[in-house]
Amino acid sequence: MTNLTKQILPGQVIGIIGGGQLGQMMTLAAKSMGFKVIVLDPQVDCPAGQVADDQIVAAYDDENQIIELAKRSDVVTYEFENVDATTIEKAQQLTQTPQGTKALRIAQDRVLEKQFLATEKLPHAAFKVVTSISELTKAVAEIGLPCLLKTARGGYDGKGQLVLRWPSDIEAARALLDFGVCVLEEMVTFDQEISVMISQNWAGQQALFPVIENQHRHNILHISICPARVPAAVAQEAKEIAQKIATEIELVGTLGVEFFVTPTGQLFVNEIAPRPHNSGHLTIEACDLSQFMAHIRGVCNWPLQTPRLWQSAVMVNVLGQDVPGALAKSCQSTDWSYHDYGKAERKENRKMGHITLLTDDLNKTLSEIEATQIWALPKEQTK
Repeated sequence: MTNLTKQILPGQVIGIIGGGQLGQMMTLAAKSMGFKVIVLDPQVDCPAGQVADDQIVAAYDDENQIIELAKRSDVVTYEFENVDATTIEKAQQLTQTPQGTKALRIAQDRVLEKQFLATEKLPHAAFKVVTSISELTKAVAEIGLPCLLKTARGGYDGKGQLVLRWPSDIEAARALLDFGVCVLEEMVTFDQEISVMISQNWAGQQALFPVIENQHRHNILHISICPARVPAAVAQEAKEIAQKIATEIELVGTLGVEFFVTPTGQLFVNEIAPRPHNSGHLTIEACDLSQFMAHIRGVCNWPLQTPRLWQSAVMVNVLGQDVPGALAKSCQSTDWSYHDYGKAERKENRKMGHITLLTDDLNKTLSEIEATQIWALPKEQTK
């Protein structure tokens, strides 16, 4: 029998470390269920702080203030994986932190992530751990060119990594190695990128979302398409891998698993993110249970079941340079669901919001999005 005896109930307080757009959408989901929310973020009036009941203005590594958040909360969660695991362990003495630190430690260190995938015999690119130019030179000889060098910790949207195509590129890698341990990965030839969102509560009940297809520009997610246009067998295998990962890392809340799909349909796990994922934003409109609602239900130990996809959907990220056109089009459209994150400063390539469109014809909708020219690349980048 499923154990749901320990639950966080409406009126109690959820503490969220991180006040960006993921924290904002977590907060909106929590508030709709009747919870109170306190966020911790260094930026005054951050996206999540705008909709939460209260905000602690402090750095993410401010141990004293994270402990203060724990004291004021009935359960603590986080919106990104670069949270200090040791501090979370201290917070466990004061409040419920059902996500624990196992998934956190694995996800925030690429070495541990790759070793986890290897130990669990999950499909992944060949890799070597390197700490010096001499080790890198040897690893490149073993893995072969081209390959990809990534810092073990930190990095997102393509930051903290370098493509090595020629032997002469090895010298350029010194800057990354100066940050410490790095991982050298085989360069996988792939046709598609897909992701799977899965949520789990304390009792081990899972909510498995439909597989999503993703397209990137300059290493930043551009468009997500649901359901992914992949063979049924590939989608099923991706779901099964996500379920195994969720079980083995003792997941609580929502997890995003990114995959490469090769021309022959082979899957490679690219990344594990133990929190709601950018590609899963479309679930707000497209499913009867969003990834954010599932996350809140998971960390509060409420029942979970597999979400239903109401209709096919496309999500487009709105970056700083896209805002004027995207907002103007959304204001004149009945079927464009515009989400603005409320960030104070608009910057080029900074995620400012997203748009979701429900559709009966994915290809037609994708063509219509492209025809708007809102997300057209500058001419110098199309040559």
